[in-house]
Amino acid sequence: MFKRKKKIFAYSLLTLIIAIILGLTGASAYLYYFAFEPQKPLNSGMSSKKKTPLKHDKKWLAEVDKQRWQENSAGQNLRLKAVYIPAAHKTNKTIIVAHGYQEEHTQMASYLHMFHQMGYNVLAPDDRGAGKSQGKYIGFGWPDRLDYVKWIKQVVKKGGSDSQIGLFGVSMGGATVMMTSGEQLPHQVKAIVEDSGYSSIEEELTYELKQRFGIPKQPLITTASWFTQMKAGFDFKKGSSVKQLKKNKLPIFFIHGGADKFVPTKMVYQNYRATTAYKELWVAPKTGHAMAYYEYPKVYRQKVGNFFKQWLK
Repeated sequence: MFKRKKKIFAYSLLTLIIAIILGLTGASAYLYYFAFEPQKPLNSGMSSKKKTPLKHDKKWLAEVDKQRWQENSAGQNLRLKAVYIPAAHKTNKTIIVAHGYQEEHTQMASYLHMFHQMGYNVLAPDDRGAGKSQGKYIGFGWPDRLDYVKWIKQVVKKGGSDSQIGLFGVSMGGATVMMTSGEQLPHQVKAIVEDSGYSSIEEELTYELKQRFGIPKQPLITTASWFTQMKAGFDFKKGSSVKQLKKNKLPIFFIHGGADKFVPTKMVYQNYRATTAYKELWVAPKTGHAMAYYEYPKVYRQKVGNFFKQWLK
C-alpha cells in the first residue's frame, strides 16, 4: 500500500511539474507574441490633440522632398530602411529620429516636421520589424541601438566629417537613443533628447504584466527572456537605459508626462539620476504617455529647439 501511494505521489508530482513547465512555456510564448511581434498600429482612442496635427504632418511628410536610405542591421543581416529629409537650406546639422513601439517613421511626422522647420536635416529610420525594414520582432531599442550607430556613421559618410548630429526619440524611441548613448559614438554626435523612454525593457514588461494581467514578475520574465533569446536572438534583460546612461558622455534632455500610465513617470527620474553628463529635465504637468508635444506644442518646440541649438553649433 505504501509503495502504491509513493508511486501515485511521484506520478502526481511529475504531472504537476510538466503542467507548470507547459504553462510557463505557453505564457512565455504569449508574452513574446504580445510584446515582441509586430502588430498593426493602434490608432483607436488617439486624442484629438494628437490626431488632427498628426494627420496634417503626415500629409506634409508625404509631399516633402526626401531620399530613401538603407542600411544593414548590426547582425542577422536584415535590410533596414529610412527616410532622409534634407533641410530647406543646406546645413551640416542632422537630427536622427527614433520612433515608438508598434510604430514606424510616419508616426513621427509631427517631430520630423518640427525639426525640418527648425532648419535641420532629418533622418527617420524604420526599426527592425517596422515599416519598410526587415525583421520579425521588435527590439525595444536594445539590438536597435547598434543599428543607430550604423545610421550615425552613414550620416557622417554622406554629410562629411564636419557633420553635427543630434539624437531624438519618443517612447521606445526615447529608450533607443538612451541605449545608443552608452555606445562608442562618432564625435559628430553632439546631444540627445529623449521623450517618455523607459528605464529598462525588463522593468517596462514587469510593469505591463502587473497593470494589464495582474501577474507578478517572476518566473515569467525570466522564462520569457529565454524564449525571446531563442526566437529573436537577444536577451531583453540586458536592455537597460539606466546602465547605458551611466556610460553616456553627451548632454541629454529628458522629457516625460507627469501623468504617464504606460511608461510610469518614476522611470524618467531613474534615467535622470543615472546620468552624470550635462542633463536637463522637463516633466510636463498632467500629461499622458508621449503627449508632451501635443499638449504643449509651443513650449515643446522652444525647449527642444533651444537644447539642440545650444549643442549643435
